[in-house]
Amino acid sequence: MLSLFHIVIIAPLLLFIGFQRADTPIWLYHTSLVLGLIILLYHGFRLMLRLRDNSGYAWVNLIHILFVAPLLIYIGYHKKETPRSAYEMMMMLGFAAVGYHLFSLVRNIEIHAEP
Repeated sequence: MLSLFHIVIIAPLLLFIGFQRADTPIWLYHTSLVLGLIILLYHGFRLMLRLRDNSGYAWVNLIHILFVAPLLIYIGYHKKETPRSAYEMMMMLGFAAVGYHLFSLVRNIEIHAEP
């Protein structure tokens, strides 16, 4: 379900913002800022739990904390004054999200389809 959510909702949002650039509606900048803050808080909390419990996948939280959240916050804060490079990074994150989560979805389907 998480992979499907990222493929259907998150990646298109990232790609839309990246492709629209300065033509992005103002409400989407506000959404980007709030979403970035939520992601930062959520994945920061999850990272602390994973490190405390010594469980795996801390790298997922680090990617969200170091790359995804700051970029969303940056674009949301600077709005139409955001440099082109930030929009291009947003597109790269969108394409990476599609690729990774599509791969993950296919792998999970294969694993559950085995007898």
